[in-house]
Amino acid sequence: MSLLFIFDMDDVLYDYNWQARMAGMTELTGFSLDELRRLWWNESGEWAAEAGVFTNADEYLEAFQERIGQRVDETEWVRVRGAAMTPWADSLAAVRRASTLGQVTLLTNNGALVEKHLTTLAPALVPLFGEHLHTSSFYGARKPNPVVFERVLAAYDTPATDAFFADDMLINVEGARSVGIESYHFGSSAGMLEAIEEFASARVPS
Repeated sequence: MSLLFIFDMDDVLYDYNWQARMAGMTELTGFSLDELRRLWWNESGEWAAEAGVFTNADEYLEAFQERIGQRVDETEWVRVRGAAMTPWADSLAAVRRASTLGQVTLLTNNGALVEKHLTTLAPALVPLFGEHLHTSSFYGARKPNPVVFERVLAAYDTPATDAFFADDMLINVEGARSVGIESYHFGSSAGMLEAIEEFASARVPS
């Protein structure tokens, strides 16, 4: 039996200051937050990207530039995104513990441009996850759609009963639970570690 531990990134492993990111995007593009929401941060823009509509980073950036009507430097886009992120040491320690109990993997609602640059955006995750750093766009569906969880399970050839998931959004936790994955609604790093230990200990062969 091999256990699978699936972790969200933003506000679980990293503090994510969305307001700071949007302030950076306002400075980068000249558009206000309301304009950015109207042009891109909506169901046909960013949410579609998270579901894999734009299959690679170039498609994502082209679509974003078309929506806002101007060119955006990819390096600057990444800089703005990364500046809004701060690692949580205690959460990383919980992932480190999970990695001794089974396979760890990332599942964050983000598009292909974040997928391409995850090692730059979240360098603290690289020693823990290795190549197992993925956005929802990689799987072609976004949380809380049960399909994305089913595709993660299939990718790791793991039954739902042997998988654990942690996310700060209850709707995503419920999506994972709907396919039988034991899930923790993130409240604290200590709480997540406790949930990991309980999940693993309940599956130790008697």
